[in-house]
Amino acid sequence: MLKVFASSPHGLISVDAAAQAPVPPEVIWIDLLEPTLEEEKAVEALLPIDVPTREEMKEIETSNRLYEENGALYMTATVAAKLDTGRPEIAAVTFILANGRLITNRYVDTKPFQQFIAYAQKHPNSCQSSLAILAGLIEAFIERIADVLERVGNDLDQVSGTIFVVNSQGGTPTSRDLRGLIERIGFNGELNSKARESLVSLGRLVMFVQQTGLPEMTQEQRGRFRSISRDVTSLSDHASFLGSKVSFLLEATLGLINVEQNNIIKIFSVAAVMFMPPTLIASIYGMNFHLLPDLPGNYSNFFFSLGLMLASMGVTYAVFRRKGWL
Repeated sequence: MLKVFASSPHGLISVDAAAQAPVPPEVIWIDLLEPTLEEEKAVEALLPIDVPTREEMKEIETSNRLYEENGALYMTATVAAKLDTGRPEIAAVTFILANGRLITNRYVDTKPFQQFIAYAQKHPNSCQSSLAILAGLIEAFIERIADVLERVGNDLDQVSGTIFVVNSQGGTPTSRDLRGLIERIGFNGELNSKARESLVSLGRLVMFVQQTGLPEMTQEQRGRFRSISRDVTSLSDHASFLGSKVSFLLEATLGLINVEQNNIIKIFSVAAVMFMPPTLIASIYGMNFHLLPDLPGNYSNFFFSLGLMLASMGVTYAVFRRKGWL
């Protein structure tokens, strides 16, 4: 899908993609969403650029993601997508600055693009130049990541309360869905991991834009990109904190599972020890010899042996209670 946008006094407006030969001077942004080969060739014919293919966008080397060629800046960032679904993913988005225009190439329709387009259509200052649009898109991604990190932090606080606060109020590990807690912690860890990866990629992109020294970049825009860089650093630090919290809560939950399993094993061990003295007494009275007095046919001796068994169990239970093992 090929979308073409132009700047107007009232904000960003969409231009008919079929009327692009030659490119109207007001066209400032060309957005390629899952482009076909014909659409890529059409954009390459209109502008002296080489649109990276999907395979080229997946390259992880910095030299293949951030570079300058024939006066055009090519910047590929890894961004988090589908963050509101059960299966978030990472997608590559390429930004190209050429001849005062911005070209974006992407294969996933993310919310930051939708939100920025809706915002720019009502705010002319956000789409005065290609650099302004680039900065606005990056800020939209950062705001999206900030919302996700806030959501992750709130959910981790709830998990922490379930693990520790309930326990201090007398709750027992068996009353909780420990497996469900591990799944929640794991999902939040996955979200946080993708957010951190996206922040690192966006931070490199912003640094590359600042270092290129574009002549059309005004002092105000430089300050804006510096502010974006500070926001990325701040969110990266917060994401690192959340990552540590995810690891701590996961270890705590696994520790609770081990405690619960140890309690179960302890019950079986105590039961086995309590039945050892009665087993010894029953073994003695079950021997096939007549040294025990009045053993044959004497019911009083039978009840006496049962009493010994119960008494031995009672003494063992009392000792365990006094030692605090039960």
